[in-house]
Amino acid sequence: MSRRSPLFSLSALTRAYQRNLKAFARVTKPVRAAKPVRAKAVAVSRARPKAAPVARTPRKPLPASGEWLAGIAPGPAGARRFHLYVPPGLALRAGEKLPLLVMLHGCGQTGRELAASSRMNRLAVRHRFLVLYPEQERLANAHGCWNWFDRRSGKADAEAATLLAAIELVARRHPVDMARVAVAGLSAGASMAALLAARYPDRFCAVAMHSGVAPGTADSAATAMAAMHGRREAHLPDPPQALAAVGAAMAPLPPLLILHGDADNVVSVRNAAATAVLWAESLGARAGPVRTMQRGRRHAVRVTEYKARGRAQVTLREIVGLGHAWSGGAPGLNYSDPAGPDASALVWAFVARQFKKSLTK
Repeated sequence: MSRRSPLFSLSALTRAYQRNLKAFARVTKPVRAAKPVRAKAVAVSRARPKAAPVARTPRKPLPASGEWLAGIAPGPAGARRFHLYVPPGLALRAGEKLPLLVMLHGCGQTGRELAASSRMNRLAVRHRFLVLYPEQERLANAHGCWNWFDRRSGKADAEAATLLAAIELVARRHPVDMARVAVAGLSAGASMAALLAARYPDRFCAVAMHSGVAPGTADSAATAMAAMHGRREAHLPDPPQALAAVGAAMAPLPPLLILHGDADNVVSVRNAAATAVLWAESLGARAGPVRTMQRGRRHAVRVTEYKARGRAQVTLREIVGLGHAWSGGAPGLNYSDPAGPDASALVWAFVARQFKKSLTK
């Protein structure tokens, strides 16, 4: 069968949807590989000209030893591939199980590339946890985006259920502590991470969004474009009702960490504050004073904590001067800005605190 044959089986609606995505692509300017490349939250960016240089991505996930295990998980959205990173030299005690961090890549990116830019596996070696990198299929989204926005067709919820199936499959085959599972993502992956946590709040200790959009703020590719720019279409429910509609369980939402650059021209930083308020209101948390922090020459950060019962339920970190890229990521790679504070360290520190709380319950 030729490579083009799957296109002929697409419905007229699907072809129209793809034409819309191509139209949206003309909105976003191409980026040069010489600077940190900005990821996309939905299929909106046009391809780079052929003559443009492409940032080099290493073949290996990162220069760390360990196992990089491939697998496939079936689910309501169809099968999805994944890779699981297992740190080297794990000497498990009898009955011991390890925490699991799920990392969801952005558009135009793969799990391997997210592993390389975030260098999360290095922290996994140091702190003894497993890292799961699910992969979006190009047949499900031509740009490799998680369809977090497509709730009108049910595709968003189906993909969330499939990701949960992948987590459960990994837990059956490896020593995963299901009481210590967290999910994080970049761009479209951040939006899907929030959707996953909102639909299955009792399955996750924590969620981290890097440059994403809150769940329930879009129901199609067109409304996703508006949401990315900080706007809400009139036909959509108000944010609190939208978040409640997304949730499938009565359990409280897990604590949330939000990282977002205030120079992001793909997903407006307005989404960060809006998501923080939305999540905090659901948890009965109130905002504390804004603090500005900076380490060395890295980008400064404005930090706001939303607390309830003396504990931070939502932490918002707005990073000054950061575009649409993984903060503190590896240099020379797409979707990565080494000048920012170390997002991976911040994500793990936040997640680890929630894991400790789960052990004391």
